Amino acid sequence: EEKPEDVVELCKEKLPVLKEVKNKAIITDKNKPVNLLIEGDNYHALSVLNYTHEKAIDVIYIDPPYNTGNKDFKYNDKYVDFEDAYRHSKWLSFMEKRLKLAKNILKNTGVIFISIDDNEVAQLKLLCDEVFGESNFVANIIWQKAYSPVNLRKLFSANHDFILCYAKNISVLQLNQLPRTEESEKRYKNPDNDPRGPWKSTDLSVGPAVKENIYEINTPKGRKVLPPKGRSWVLSKKRFQEFLKDKRIWFGMNNNSVPSIKKFLSEVKSGMTPLTILPYQEVGHNQDAKKEIKLILQEELPFETPKPLELIERILKLSSSKKSIILDFMAGSGTTGHAVLKLNKEDNGQRKFILCTDNENSICSNVCYPRVKKVIEGYKNSDGDKIKGLSGNLEYFKTDFVDAEPTDKNKKKLTEEATDMLCIKEGTFESAFAKATAGKSFKIYRNSNHYTGIIFDQLAIPEFKKAIKDIKGRFSVYVFSLSDEIFDEEFADIKQKVKLSPIPEAILRVYRRIFK
Repeated sequence: EEKPEDVVELCKEKLPVLKEVKNKAIITDKNKPVNLLIEGDNYHALSVLNYTHEKAIDVIYIDPPYNTGNKDFKYNDKYVDFEDAYRHSKWLSFMEKRLKLAKNILKNTGVIFISIDDNEVAQLKLLCDEVFGESNFVANIIWQKAYSPVNLRKLFSANHDFILCYAKNISVLQLNQLPRTEESEKRYKNPDNDPRGPWKSTDLSVGPAVKENIYEINTPKGRKVLPPKGRSWVLSKKRFQEFLKDKRIWFGMNNNSVPSIKKFLSEVKSGMTPLTILPYQEVGHNQDAKKEIKLILQEELPFETPKPLELIERILKLSSSKKSIILDFMAGSGTTGHAVLKLNKEDNGQRKFILCTDNENSICSNVCYPRVKKVIEGYKNSDGDKIKGLSGNLEYFKTDFVDAEPTDKNKKKLTEEATDMLCIKEGTFESAFAKATAGKSFKIYRNSNHYTGIIFDQLAIPEFKKAIKDIKGRFSVYVFSLSDEIFDEEFADIKQKVKLSPIPEAILRVYRRIFK
């Protein structure tokens, strides 16, 4: 690293907050979850999320700059070219800071997927081993990104990218299986008309050899068979006899072949364990991705490595449940958000996405946001076809800053500017108390089953309590305090109804850890 990163250094003097852009909110169904789009540097967005979503994210997918040296990666607002002596170290410094922040917000059961190519895959693997732990490496997935060779290439025409996958804690990680395909089921036959239905033959031998499982088997025609050298039978003698009696051993149509085990389709899992190679026929390729964007936005965009919708869908089908929170803090054209909305439509899920991207070349305001908006509300594509909206909700935020010096004035300012952060943390975006006189001293927000109260002046506590007296439901109440006092005595009479937190101390505690 030649010099520190400017956006990181800024946080020594300024603390990031989020400000809602109200005219960009999209609400189509109040019964559906609210998704988030954050415009700003992803380091600042991740810093805020370390407070609002600590250990709350189920799945992270990112498609970082590949650092090809061909104007795809900026460090301190300057492109890093191929000849830059600090090329790899700048990229690693950039990635390390963001991956450490990302790890903090992953659930213990969470998982991260990172797209990359040959330029940085070796360095990224080592970095992820350090950040997430070598033992939490799950897989290096190969995605076939191109369907035809580029004959202008001198030696090889690269047609794949990598997707590194790491768990927060691999001992508790659970991935979903893929649904069985017609092709996979065709492998099951029933040549002996077994009443249990179709089956396929599987190897009876295994290696390395287990001494007690090396024994002679006689075929029905009297041929004596031993396991191959260095291997043994997978079944003990006793277990083999049980399988033989149950007609689960197959000696071939001639009853004299090397024995194998009959594995019945009716007894296998309903799904298949995913493979680490993703062919374009299954999940799409770069050209598919470019066509998808053009159909929606009616213009071609200069993305070098866009990811097709099917690829992100596959990742989310493997790693998410119907109520997962999915984060993409390098959101680009918004494919991850599109994939979440599509999956929710397919299985009636309640997944939520958080997209973060800067607005360089207007990518957030002119690409990511319009794409998500069209996908939610419906649109006419570039072929003239009307595409029905997938429905959903979105809140749009921009990163902003307050002075970091811990003066009383700045603490008060941070509290006032943190309202949107608190609403994000609690998932309460609808104002629930419109009385004009209360606006400066406290605010109340709600969702379908929860309320958030923010008290900017402790003298307003009695008025706040009066305002919530007849409101049924639980309250998360944030009270401005120059220390970490939570005013539990003042709320003793309604302590069953409220959960108290001091602000801005709760936020500053997180920022001190991050920006130490």
